[in-house]
Amino acid sequence: MHAWTFEAIGTAWQIDTREPLAPDVRAAVLGRIERFDEVWSRFRDDSLVAAVARGAGRWHVPDEAGALFELFTELDDVTDGAVNPLVGQTLSDLGYDASYSLTASDDPAGTPPWSSIDLSAGVLTTTGPVLIDVGAAGKGLLVDLVAGIVGREVDQLTVDASGDLYHGGTAPLRIALEHPLDAGRAIGVAEIGRGDALCASATNRRAWGDGLHHVLDARTGRPTSDVIATWVVAPRSCMRADGLATAHFFADPALLMERFDHQFVRMHADGRVQWSPDFPGEIFP
Repeated sequence: MHAWTFEAIGTAWQIDTREPLAPDVRAAVLGRIERFDEVWSRFRDDSLVAAVARGAGRWHVPDEAGALFELFTELDDVTDGAVNPLVGQTLSDLGYDASYSLTASDDPAGTPPWSSIDLSAGVLTTTGPVLIDVGAAGKGLLVDLVAGIVGREVDQLTVDASGDLYHGGTAPLRIALEHPLDAGRAIGVAEIGRGDALCASATNRRAWGDGLHHVLDARTGRPTSDVIATWVVAPRSCMRADGLATAHFFADPALLMERFDHQFVRMHADGRVQWSPDFPGEIFP
């Protein structure tokens, strides 16, 4: 397999294919990532998200917004509001802002309810300034979009965006589940097949202070502390796997398993590890 590696949206990417991708395909991939960033990044002043944060209004959004917002509505419901993309201003106030100040405000903003905005017929309507953060599922969606571009040109591919992975190869892929407290160890191995996505999330990534990290409970405005790492395998959709990896920090696994087609592993701060009975792989003792 040939590996194409590059940096985009602040993370490392690797796309594996049997033969090197043609220059026009690479250009299409990089162009799609840039267009996604122009809309959804809260770290650039010229994005659509930045415009929405400046005041009430109506904005035309790209087609992918429909599926993304529909998933966020499901996640908001199943977690009783813990997963809510309007948490962006709270994250910024805690120091994870556009300038990466990493300095927490003494009075972070509260999070508006997800129902306070409306998306209909491709138009987003807000009644006041809101800072959207799609991090709970956005990178997974972008992996799906990139895989779609590459998959139109080749029949064997894997797209890995640093913890969000889609496998489109015929041979099973084995992936170590990194211990969140020791990068040199694994707590198990996942084995995924063609059309599967694997997404991981952990509180030791994008952490910048005592108890401060990117996995926020929108109900309290504070980082979660019980679950410290999650892994989700889901069929056909990296976006859904990514969103469920976030939801597993907050919701009862039995409820998530009943509602969504996926398998999971999650690790608690006290070292306990839970996993679904049919998780495709092995969890080490």
